Amino acid sequence: MDNRHCILILDDDAQVRLWLKTLLEDAGFAVCAVARGDELQAHLATQPCSLVILDLKLRGEDGMTVARELRQKSAVPIIMISGQGDETDRVLGLEMAVDDFINKPFSGRELLARVRALLRRSTELSPPRQPGEAGGVRYSFGDWVLDMGKRVLIRQGCEPCSLTRGEFAILAAMVQHPSRVWSRDQLLEHTRGIEIDVYDRTIDVLILRLRRKIEPNPRLPAYIRTERGEGYLFASPVTRL
Repeated sequence: MDNRHCILILDDDAQVRLWLKTLLEDAGFAVCAVARGDELQAHLATQPCSLVILDLKLRGEDGMTVARELRQKSAVPIIMISGQGDETDRVLGLEMAVDDFINKPFSGRELLARVRALLRRSTELSPPRQPGEAGGVRYSFGDWVLDMGKRVLIRQGCEPCSLTRGEFAILAAMVQHPSRVWSRDQLLEHTRGIEIDVYDRTIDVLILRLRRKIEPNPRLPAYIRTERGEGYLFASPVTRL
């Protein structure tokens, strides 16, 4: 699997960049390592990558801002590295659409395990095609259309809305089974890409992010409704196109 993937590293510490690059290349990945956010954007503009590893604390710029700007343009998986163990960083990182969060110090073995797991999950979360389908199944709700084949969410008259793997998996499950109540455990199992031991409120964070993207008023959700003590359900009518 490894030699089919390119990893992009953003870290302003030259020694850390070299260590990460060597570690990943020895594991069979193609690797590009850069020191600044503009270098990351320039690379992505000319060459796609399978996963981004970025440091939270960068000289002269904020890793959170880089992650947010990247997520607005791409659904590429992101692993954020932090030297701080504060849970607030993890919460903010997840809310900014980071897919995984790892605190320093960490071993090379742990990082490789997380990279492989995230790459594997990003592939597994692509919706399976039914016999005879060409990957063009779409679901419409409100003024939104979820394209299962292209894995994009589109609002009428607007640019596609970028979704992370976890966000897409949850929304796809819900629109295919509207009015079904999903517990957090069921959503965790369905996504197969969010590990409860990484962050025990992952589903709540993903739901929050989805509401911010699709709800006219996230504080009074019309689509993803909370069922107190049970979980979440998709309350809007859905049409298969």
